[in-house]
Amino acid sequence: MSSYDEGEVTDAKQLDTDHMVPLAEAWDSGAHDRTPERRDAYANEVDARSSLVAVTARTNRSKADKDPAAWMPPAEAATCTYLVDWTATKLRWDLSADATEQAALLELAEPCADSTVDYEPAL
Repeated sequence: MSSYDEGEVTDAKQLDTDHMVPLAEAWDSGAHDRTPERRDAYANEVDARSSLVAVTARTNRSKADKDPAAWMPPAEAATCTYLVDWTATKLRWDLSADATEQAALLELAEPCADSTVDYEPAL
């Protein structure tokens, strides 16, 4: 099942691998100042389960390089997990969030009071 849209997937061709924080967003959030090796480590992150997520191709493509101020998963049940994973990824990789993104995260997270953001800094 694709958590973003709760779509049942029976064919792997219907899936895309989503970077929780898209590469362009990561670049705009500070990755441009990192070494090529560090950017490569981010792009190919496999140590944190939430950094790369298999989701339906249509939802991944609708997300594109948008942050939560501009795009959220269509499945309401995915909201809190998505926000936690987004925040954990940003913190893990020491990426910034602009004022619009911060405001959206705070507003969208209101119903997620029981959620906790756990992360380990990327090596």
